[in-house]
Amino acid sequence: MTLNIVLVEPQIPQNTGNISRTCAVTGARLHLVKPYGFEITDKQLKRAGLDYWDKLEIFEYDSIDDFFEKNSGAFFFYTTKGGAVHSDVSYPDGSYLVFGREDKGLPEELLKKNIESCLRIPMRNELRSLNLSNSVAIAVYEVLRQWDYPDLSREGKLAHFKNM
Repeated sequence: MTLNIVLVEPQIPQNTGNISRTCAVTGARLHLVKPYGFEITDKQLKRAGLDYWDKLEIFEYDSIDDFFEKNSGAFFFYTTKGGAVHSDVSYPDGSYLVFGREDKGLPEELLKKNIESCLRIPMRNELRSLNLSNSVAIAVYEVLRQWDYPDLSREGKLAHFKNM
């Protein structure tokens, strides 16, 4: 099964680095839509996901229009303005989870054209939003839970410790 994570104009390299690590450990594909608020070579970006960077499937696009011209499928737009709860939706294989800029979110016109696919992660009304990398992790693991965690290890192994 294929899961796609889309970051539209990400601004904070540490968030994108953390998200790239989440994608690597879950097998999700990462789609990055320009312009970015950093360079892909930024030290903070690579530091957050450095040892997993070569394990990623990454796609880059010059604009949101470029992204939509090259991709099709079920798109889900994560926004604090969403009318449906993210865990109340059934995600098909090949889903695209789309997230906006840390400071502005997704463009209003995009949300208005896709109102039925706008999803919200529940949170307290008086607070603005969750951190982007936390939101992506919540969304990814909800989809994977629904898919019964395909190709992911369910068991850890404790090391044998000597008595001190």
